[in-house]
Amino acid sequence: MNLFSKATPLPEPSCLKVSHEDPDIYSAITHRLLFHFSRTRPDTPIVIVCVGTDRSTGDALGPLVGTALARFHSHLFHLYGTLDEPVHAVNLEETLRLIQDKHRNPFIIGIDACLGHSASVGSIQVVEGPLRPGAGVNKQLPPVGDIHLTGIVNVGGFMEYFVLQNTRLSLVMRLSDIIAASLYSALKQWNLHANSAATREQ
Repeated sequence: MNLFSKATPLPEPSCLKVSHEDPDIYSAITHRLLFHFSRTRPDTPIVIVCVGTDRSTGDALGPLVGTALARFHSHLFHLYGTLDEPVHAVNLEETLRLIQDKHRNPFIIGIDACLGHSASVGSIQVVEGPLRPGAGVNKQLPPVGDIHLTGIVNVGGFMEYFVLQNTRLSLVMRLSDIIAASLYSALKQWNLHANSAATREQ
């Protein structure tokens, strides 16, 4: 079942949108994420929820990001949603309940693919506030995250399910690689900062 999100309208003060062709995209996303992390406590658990399914090329962005992040085997975050164990319409509510039961006051990052205007295809957004899974295909599902990242993989507004099935895998892979690398870089930098701050306080 598809969970496609709807692209967040722009302009919006709390939203960064940058094209995957921008040479500074990694730096831009990393710095925006660090800004959001700076508003949390250093000991806050970071939970990443990658929403989507590999049964649709366009909607595989989230699971691809999750699979890329899982390869780091990192203690810096808790991960839900990979190609092997996707988070989708059937298990989303159950997954969110599990997160709240397992993690105390977590900072949740939602990740999903979305549709948008033709000029925005290939862009990545970092947005304050929760992800609205399924909004792009008129599904009513619970919101996800304190912040969220979305990759705009194709044009919305007409025959969304057909569009999802005809989205180029190369673009989805490119966006997922950028999101995973930028997110992991930001988490490492934030961890170093938090450890340095804790050392100075001792």
